[in-house]
Formats: sequence, C-alpha cells, structure tokens
Amino acid sequence: MSTRRLTVAQALIAFLAAQHTERDGRRRRLITACWGIFGHGNVAGVGQALLESGPAAMPYLQGRNEQAMVHAAVGYARQCDRLAAQAVTTSIGPGATNLVTGAALATVNRLPVLLPGDTFAIRPADPVLSSNSKCPTPATSPSTTRCARSAATSTASPAPRLWSRPRWRPCGC
Repeated sequence: MSTRRLTVAQALIAFLAAQHTERDGRRRRLITACWGIFGHGNVAGVGQALLESGPAAMPYLQGRNEQAMVHAAVGYARQCDRLAAQAVTTSIGPGATNLVTGAALATVNRLPVLLPGDTFAIRPADPVLSSNSKCPTPATSPSTTRCARSAATSTASPAPRLWSRPRWRPCGC
C-alpha cells in the first residue's frame, strides 16, 4: 500500500464521500452534496478539494445566500428521514454567521447538517453549534472528523456540527 498525501480539506471530502448509512437493508450515502459560497477563507481549502474530487465523489451545489443553503440542507435531511444530509460551507466573515439561523432550526428539529468551516470557527460558537470540533493538526483530522460525523448522525439527538480547520503550520515555518 502506498502513501497518499492529502491536504486536510482533501481528506475531509474523501472521508465524507465514503460514509454511508443503512436502514432496512438499503444503503445510501450519508453526505450527498456540499453547498458552498467561496471567498478568501475557504476557496483554497474546501473549494479546491471539491474541484479536484469531482462531482462523482462530492457534488457541489452553488448557493447565493448562506441562510438559504442551510435551510435547503435541513429540508433535505428532513425529507430523507435523517438518513442522508448535506454539508454547507462558506468563507469566513458575516456570511458565516448567517449559517447560525439554519443551524438553530436543525438543532430544534434534531436534523443532521454538517458545516465545515475555516478560521471563523475558532471563535466560540455555542450554544447553537454545540459541538465545535477543532482539528489542531492534520494528524488528528480523521479522528476529529469521525467524532463530528458520529455526533451529527446520532440516533439519540442528531444536530448540526461545525468542523473547523484552523490554520496549521508545521514547526519552523
């Protein structure tokens, strides 16, 4: 087996594309698509990873309004009876705060929505985004992503989860 070098965003997209749920013998993808509005904060990370992975791995849906994207993802999760969800990503700044209204709606209705973010997520986002999973290094990214995924799809209380990728630099940079 050879080593495959990936950025954190590429690993996240590959991981999410490989996740599935199963009920009554029917298997389906967990995260079926990713909504996004890209700007200076996430275009080089998640945006580039989505472009490189292609629509077969993770379809990209372009939104025009952050709040509408989250509401569409919440509606999708509700329609799929919580067996499938969609991710929503935005750049840092005021647009990212528009995700909070949709995240609150998902929390109240116990619907899974994944909100992968960038440096915006370093600021405390409680109480609505109750699980702010931070990934301090690429080495801990898989376990953090698994934890956020399992929390978002919990049968007891599925809710939106924010996955943060703070700016990480190897020592000596």
